[in-house]
Amino acid sequence: MQINIEIPENIADQLQTSNLSRRILELIAADSYRQGRIGSAEVRQILNFSSRWETYQFLKDEKAYLPYTEDDLEQDAQAIRNVLAKE
Repeated sequence: MQINIEIPENIADQLQTSNLSRRILELIAADSYRQGRIGSAEVRQILNFSSRWETYQFLKDEKAYLPYTEDDLEQDAQAIRNVLAKE
C-alpha cells in the first residue's frame, strides 16, 4: 500500500530529514505496536529489520511498550505460584 501525505511547503521545509518517509513509517509501526494492533513480528516485517533483537531495540528506543498493569502482574504472579505449588 502506498500513502501520499500533503504537507504545506513552509512546514515541509522545516521537516527536511534524510528520509521522512521512513521516519513516518517507523512512527506508525511504533504507535500501532503500542496500541496492541500489531505485534513485534509485524513491526519487524514493516520495517524490514534483520532480527528480532533489532526490532526490540527499535521498540525500546521509541518507548513503545505494551501496557502492563498491576492486575496483569498479579495474574502472572498467581500463575507462577500455581505452577510452583504443583511441583
